Amino acid sequence: MVNNEDQRPYAIVAITKHGVEKARTLHRLLPASHLYYMEKFACGDEKELDIRMFTGSVRLLFPDFFKQYSGLIFFISLGAVVRMMAPLLQDKKLDPGIVVVDDRGKHAISVLSGHLGGANELTREVSRLIDAHAVVTTASDVQKTIPVDLLGRKFGWTLTSFEKVTPVSASVVNEEPVAIIQESGEKNWWMYPDKTLPDHFQLYSSMKEAWEADFKAVLLITHRLLSKAEEERFLTNGVLYRPKTIVLGIGCNRGTSATEIESVIDKVLMEQELAKASIRNIATITLKQDEEGLLEVCNKYGWELVAYTPEELNEMPMSEKSDTVYRYTGAYGVSEPAALRSAGVTKPLLAKVKSGNVTISIALTNDIDHK
Repeated sequence: MVNNEDQRPYAIVAITKHGVEKARTLHRLLPASHLYYMEKFACGDEKELDIRMFTGSVRLLFPDFFKQYSGLIFFISLGAVVRMMAPLLQDKKLDPGIVVVDDRGKHAISVLSGHLGGANELTREVSRLIDAHAVVTTASDVQKTIPVDLLGRKFGWTLTSFEKVTPVSASVVNEEPVAIIQESGEKNWWMYPDKTLPDHFQLYSSMKEAWEADFKAVLLITHRLLSKAEEERFLTNGVLYRPKTIVLGIGCNRGTSATEIESVIDKVLMEQELAKASIRNIATITLKQDEEGLLEVCNKYGWELVAYTPEELNEMPMSEKSDTVYRYTGAYGVSEPAALRSAGVTKPLLAKVKSGNVTISIALTNDIDHK
């Protein structure tokens, strides 16, 4: 099932009698979809089913469709859709996924934004729901190999730049030697359980291990900041993914500003050579779950603020217990045990650093060995 919970809804659009029949069926089966068709095909139950009708040319609706919806499913001829959408195209990172279905519902075709826009996935879902044949032409999908622009997306990994996605993708689909260097993050990123990883991919656990290897392209997955030499070696024809593996444990005095908290975070991350883009969440004690400065920083970057009771924190190992902290909070420590508990590990990357009104600890999730 296509997960559309965090996206704008889908639009289903039909302009012929048979297309409307198929579109009504799909609308009933596809969650988070809005159905549009011409008024002359009204069945009388449109208001009850929240179906939107229109008169005149469907072309006039296209600009609003592009703004309002994450995916567009057209029961309209492919050529007509191409002509109508052409003036509206911006960028594959912005354009909605577009699927075209023929008048009889025999074929569903992924037309635009197959990967980032989700059209390939939506095409398969539409085909399953109305028993159509899915037509997906993206090379990585056809070959069942790595889609460079989507790797790790379901885990929250982010690409630092799209500049090299096209040449790296070419190396992948042309079966040239590709190094996959994974220093952190989820290991179960391979998408095809019925197929093993092709031989032209070589896996490495660190940049040091891959330093002398021969390759045409690189998929680099790490939470670390790269040195200039590493950037030159691996990103000349490579893409860099940031997995969400860093957990920050933070304690602070009441009323500490967001500016001070973020300044300490930036300073410590730089000293530890860690990427801000790999922060998964901030962890603290329940006494601080309403701390305005912490909430402001979390809201700014979309980080979850996870809070634990004193009892939960006291169950965790600590490099140093503080009777003073215990008197005020009921816990023998805040930042270190909070980071460990949230990350699901027993050893911190950074036990504790105090700077001004902020105490910070760092733990890495245990998706892979970080030694």
